[in-house]
Parts: sequence; structure tokens; C-alpha cells
Amino acid sequence: MAEIKCVDLCKTYLQGDAEVRALDHVTLDIEPASFICLSGPSGSGKTTLLNAIGGLDELDSGAISIDGERVDRLDGGALADLRLRHIGFVFQSYNLIPVLSARENVEFVMQVQGLPARERSQKARDILREVGLEGMEDRRPAQLSGGQQQRVAVARAIVSQPKLVLADEPTANLDSTSADQLMRLFRDLNDTHGVTFMIATHDERVMRYAKRLIRMQDGKVIGDDLQRPIDR
Repeated sequence: MAEIKCVDLCKTYLQGDAEVRALDHVTLDIEPASFICLSGPSGSGKTTLLNAIGGLDELDSGAISIDGERVDRLDGGALADLRLRHIGFVFQSYNLIPVLSARENVEFVMQVQGLPARERSQKARDILREVGLEGMEDRRPAQLSGGQQQRVAVARAIVSQPKLVLADEPTANLDSTSADQLMRLFRDLNDTHGVTFMIATHDERVMRYAKRLIRMQDGKVIGDDLQRPIDR
């Protein structure tokens, strides 16, 4: 389980001659086993916040800690180890390796972690079955639809049961049935294993599953509410 503290986060980008405040003094406390949706229009700061928590974007100022460890102070090697062992990422762009099969893509992180071949192969097959891709384990990304590729990316992110999953528009390329199946899988991992989820989304269907809804606009948090999620 991951406890996250974000204190006075600021991040500014340059667009031409104009400064864009992607994060404008954002402070959040995220309890272990949270299931959070970040909502807001494009440019509101959702993705930048996820990237900062995951150590993918450097801050201009502010502090981020995960389970008491200051993410913003870690060097490159320590950040890479944190992401490898404790954080799962789900991006809009999938980021699958095109020359590897679905199973091999899912196995890749476990291979880097040093798991034995037989164990990682079995875990990969099990999680691909859970996300509805049984029988497609040996297909390469080009042989899968966009929605199927997204499921492979999700399987890769959660196969090692990380303490934190950061997901950026994970249902963007899924139909409503597949999106609901994915969110039920996320909620099951959250409820049974205590995995913390932070999901950036425009999708109202996704927001219904959240236990906490954080609304952002112009780099600021403008709403932060607990809610009763729909039944899985």
C-alpha cells in the first residue's frame, strides 16, 4: 500500500513566449489503498501531476513523498528502481515493444526484476487471462486492436502487484463493456490487495468507480470529494 504526500507542487512549461502553469501550488494527502480519479479539461494538470508522482517530470518546487521517501530527491538510479518495483504505469500510447508478443511484453518488467522464466511466464499468462486476452498471448502488438493493446499495457502494469498504479486515460480506446471490465479489475486489485490507484480521465464512466474524485483546472485543485463508488 502506498501513502503519498504532495506539498506545494509547482511546474511551469514554456509554450513559445508564454508560461503555462501545469501545477500551481498543489497540495494533496493520499491515503494507502486509495482509489482516486483526477478529472478536468485538457491542460488542467492531471498528466503532469501523475508524471511528477511517478518521477517522470521534475518539479520547479515542492515535495513528493511515497511511504515517507522523498521522490523529488532521488537520483536517476533510485528513481528507476522505485518505478520498477513499486509503481505501475498505464499510458494512452500503450508503449508496447513491437517485436515482442503480448506475453513477452508483460514478462519484460518481471525479467528486469529477476524473476525466473517459468514464474514470469505463468504470471503473464494468468494476468492476460484476467484482462480477457486468453488465447492471444503470442500475438504481437500489430496483430492486436487498440483496445487489446491497452489491455496488454494494463496487464504489464499490474502483473507484479505494485503498491501504486498511475493511469492516464486508460479507457480512451476501449468500448463501454471493456472499460467497465477494466475498472472492475482495477477496483478488485484495490479492494483485495490494497493497491493505490490514481487515474486521470475525462470518462464519466470511470469516475463512477472512484472512491475519491479530485477536480483540476489550470494546474490547481478546485475540488476534492469522497464519493460512494458504484458496485463492482
